[in-house]
Parts: sequence; structure tokens; C-alpha cells
Amino acid sequence: MQWAKIFLVPVIAALCAGCEKPAASNVYSLPAEAQPKLQTMPIYVGAETLNAELALTPEQEETGLMYRTNITDETAMIFVLPAPERASFWMTNCPMSLSAAYIGPDGVIEEIHHLEKNDNTPVMATNDNIIYVLEVNDGWFTRHNINTGMVIRTERGSFPDTFTRR
Repeated sequence: MQWAKIFLVPVIAALCAGCEKPAASNVYSLPAEAQPKLQTMPIYVGAETLNAELALTPEQEETGLMYRTNITDETAMIFVLPAPERASFWMTNCPMSLSAAYIGPDGVIEEIHHLEKNDNTPVMATNDNIIYVLEVNDGWFTRHNINTGMVIRTERGSFPDTFTRR
């Protein structure tokens, strides 16, 4: 009888555990295709105007410019992060290299980085005060004499005035 208890208790426990609803999958999957063109807004940096797509949701931010093959000097995407952070962007499934400006809460460009095509190594900011990221065609900032310390604005005014969640 003792052997039956030792054998049956684990078997019954295993059967009961099998009756539970499976746990939600935590498997991460990357977007499988380019997202449609997002809502745009004119932004002004130096003497230049860009009609930037707005990546405002986590899904839009995650997809970004993935799979896009038609990136030109007119292409731009602005990412509005939920709070200042040590931003980190990568280029998985991005077939064209980009340049990215890491921008502080005041709308000032704090860092400019090269993002190499199809590189899944994150390009991390050097500080934890980045809340906006502007991605453009590779080398755009250099070709247009855009440097760190410059302010980016919109037709509504400063970045904080434009993007502060109310």
C-alpha cells in the first residue's frame, strides 16, 4: 500500500497540473514586415525642414524603419519615448544604414550616432536623459551641418510643448 501512495501521488499531481490553462507565451517575435507610413509632422532643425513620421506607440517604435528599402534624404522618423532613458536603438531587419539623433527633454540634440544596416547590436546613449530619437538617412546630419547642441522644433513650438502628454 505504501508503494501505491508513493506512485499515485506524483501521477495525480501531474495529471491535475496538466488540466491548467497554459501560461501565456512570453516568446518575443519581431515584426515580419514594414509598417505603413505613419502620421507625419514637419520638424525644423537648423535651416532644414523634415516631414517626420511619428512613432508614438510601442508597436510603431518597435517596428520603426524595419524592412524599408526606399529611404532617402526626405525620410525621417521621430520616436517619442515614454520617459527620459538611456536610449538604445538597433537595426535588425533594417536593410539600409541610418543616422540617429538622441535628443533630450528640452529638444536639444545630445548625441548623433551611425546605425549600421542589419546590425542587432544596440547603439546606447551615453546618458540617461534621452526622450526623443530622430532617425534619418545615413549621413544626413553631416550633409546638412546638423550637430549636437542644436534645438529641434515643430510647427507647434518646442518638442516638450509638442509631445508632452497631457
